[in-house]
Amino acid sequence: MSDLSGIVKAYDIRGVVGEQLDEDLVERFGAAFARLVVGEAASAVVIGHDMRESSPGLASAFARGVTSQGVDVISIGLASTDQLYFASGSLNLPGAMFTASHNPAKYNGIKLCRAGAAPVGQDSGLAEIKESVEQGVPPFEGARGVVTERDVLADYAAYLRKLVDLSNSRPLKVVVDAGNGMGGHTVPQVFDGLPIDVVPMYFELDGSFPNHEANPLDPANLVDLQAKVRETGADAGIAFDGDADRCFLVDENGDPVAPSAITALVAVRELAKEPGATIIHNLITSKAVPEIVAEHGGKPVRTRVGHSFIKATMAETDAIFGGEHSAHYYFRDFWRADTGMLAAMHVLAALGERDGPLSELTANYRRYAASGEINSTVDDQVARQLAVKDAFENRQGAVVDELDGLTVELPDGWFNLRPSNTEPLLRLNVEARDEDTMRALTDEVLAIVRG
Repeated sequence: MSDLSGIVKAYDIRGVVGEQLDEDLVERFGAAFARLVVGEAASAVVIGHDMRESSPGLASAFARGVTSQGVDVISIGLASTDQLYFASGSLNLPGAMFTASHNPAKYNGIKLCRAGAAPVGQDSGLAEIKESVEQGVPPFEGARGVVTERDVLADYAAYLRKLVDLSNSRPLKVVVDAGNGMGGHTVPQVFDGLPIDVVPMYFELDGSFPNHEANPLDPANLVDLQAKVRETGADAGIAFDGDADRCFLVDENGDPVAPSAITALVAVRELAKEPGATIIHNLITSKAVPEIVAEHGGKPVRTRVGHSFIKATMAETDAIFGGEHSAHYYFRDFWRADTGMLAAMHVLAALGERDGPLSELTANYRRYAASGEINSTVDDQVARQLAVKDAFENRQGAVVDELDGLTVELPDGWFNLRPSNTEPLLRLNVEARDEDTMRALTDEVLAIVRG
């Protein structure tokens, strides 16, 4: 079989359906995954899928591959990615989730995990699976596995509600934009019976995304939510991505709440439960996060960007919580997996315990001016990054590290410049003590990057 590097990414398998990904290929991935996990004494594989038109067929093809190797399948049907992680964790079985997250409708993909929702990435099994498919998965001579169906949605919702108690919250009105993705499947069950008046937007499951892309990281996809929050006088707004493992929040004014502020807020709540615990943050989160964690007696630990690094560091340090700038939030009580729903529930619980608005609550966790991520297309990532390093490393007070790309700390601000793994891009994030300093530093770095 031809080289599969175009679709086997750092953390998952993803491609255009019918061109890069079809049921025959997915069946082979299922067989290869089964061979990987059967060596780890797995008795079955849990499979879930999102609302894309191609997802049920691809999930069934994967199941055929798994059962062809004598391994059973538990199909949970329609699910958010964190619902699949719940099934993997609670059943202690490896899992496969069929979704392309926020990608356009023509894409689909597979997120894989080991038993207990442990990650599968390039360095933890994905490269081995890719090689097995490319070389041809050996046939299995024994009896086929069997497929059984199981609905875990109610159990998933009950588990989250046990972790964050919203039953005593003051009444809240919350607009939820599901983007026609899996939030429309999970939100009604999770918030049923709670003192939260949910104003639903685009809850109809539709993998063609008729209203807007299910990618709240793009400000254009928050416009409808912001308008509805202002129109209805809601206390908050929540936007989920396509597979509902990430959440973005806007306050009562419709203004976005930075993921770093949410990370700090949730960290403080988790530290109240376990004083002195370790909190993970990636190197692009605001400097306010480690400062606030330390001020509340916690141990902040910095890590590279990416869920495999976050989860590995959480396991090494027994961290109680971790957050990323991209709105992925990881909880030790959720098998170290990411769940946007649980993070949103923490924010609503904190808001419901007090009388003030969300903007006032989150202001306590914002200290600096940030640029957000800025992408630049470049011909030579290494040369451009080196040029920036040469320009800054000898400045007074500059501290340079290369844990993940190039990070330069200066007396009045910092920036990180990272190459994309999949595109000819350099990604820049800048933070400084005030808006003017941040903009000046941003302009200076971009002038070097863009030549």
